[in-house]
Amino acid sequence: MVTYTIIAALQAGLSTLLEYLSAHVLTCLIPAFFIAGAIAALLHKETVLKYFGADAPKWLCYSVAATSGTILAVCSCTILPMFAGIQKRGAGIGPATAFLFSGPAINLMAIILTARVLGLDLGIARAVAAVSMAVVIGLIMAAIFQKSEKRCESSPAPAFPVDSNLEVKNRPSYTTGLFMAVLVAILLVATSGVLELLPKAIIVGALILIAAFLMKSYYQPEEQEAFLSETAWLAKKIFPLLVVGTFITGIIGYFLPVEWIRTIFGTSSFSSCLLASAIGSLLYMPTLLEVPIVGTLFGYSTGVTAAGPALSLLLAGPSLSLPSMIVITRVMGLKKSGVYIVLVVLISTLAGMIYGAIV
Repeated sequence: MVTYTIIAALQAGLSTLLEYLSAHVLTCLIPAFFIAGAIAALLHKETVLKYFGADAPKWLCYSVAATSGTILAVCSCTILPMFAGIQKRGAGIGPATAFLFSGPAINLMAIILTARVLGLDLGIARAVAAVSMAVVIGLIMAAIFQKSEKRCESSPAPAFPVDSNLEVKNRPSYTTGLFMAVLVAILLVATSGVLELLPKAIIVGALILIAAFLMKSYYQPEEQEAFLSETAWLAKKIFPLLVVGTFITGIIGYFLPVEWIRTIFGTSSFSSCLLASAIGSLLYMPTLLEVPIVGTLFGYSTGVTAAGPALSLLLAGPSLSLPSMIVITRVMGLKKSGVYIVLVVLISTLAGMIYGAIV
């Protein structure tokens, strides 16, 4: 019996891993790694500091960071390479963590789907709470760690350093912005559920050709090498951890007593919302799938789960997962990542309780 249980759990972990690899590596992670490589190697540090720097105006950097997720159809794992990229270019800990949370939490398609499937009230509550949480988490992280961050201000240099002040003949000033926009467009089209496979492949292929043309025509060989080197470095650093974490998540999911858990989500009490936040932070919820998971698996649509725990799941679930926790710890260090994870869980709990009390 024990042997059968172990084998079944390992099979569940492998099944989760294979599902993740087939659904997310080609369409999500690979474009995200290239975007992160472009941020780390090509984007001027001054540009990152202007919008995400510790000394940037708070209204500007937190507005950008807290709403940036609306255009990115990414999950808690896909946002990690981009987060690592802006971290490497000198982003402040506050705006960077606000961006880290907002990327998957404020996905516009997910907000719309939440409103349509689970109700308009819950969709609005999710949008408002997610934006507010991104700002609050960023401000708290900055208040705790910004002083120590300034003492260690210099960021790791790229594997192939490129002079950020280098002027390349015949390269318009908007080239890097355009190149980044094309990479983001590849990510958005590849993850879109609106397009059929063939037109999606044609559009992505055309965008890849445009990106390759821009890189070949306007960037020097050392810049091209730096871009590819940074992309490869981030992939090597992050991808193996995601594989291990996703496999472990599948095993946890096998042992998770969902039916028992559903019975204690009937109220919006502190314990119910806290448990919902904790479970959501461990489970891997792919983009847009958090809606049927909360509605069907945890029974919100049938009235089994109360409004408070449902919102807590929708806030903590997309923004965290066990694989992302492992990578965040690697990128930020144990102390900062621990505070960030605790903040996400506790504030998701508080948001769920407030919403449950209102409705």
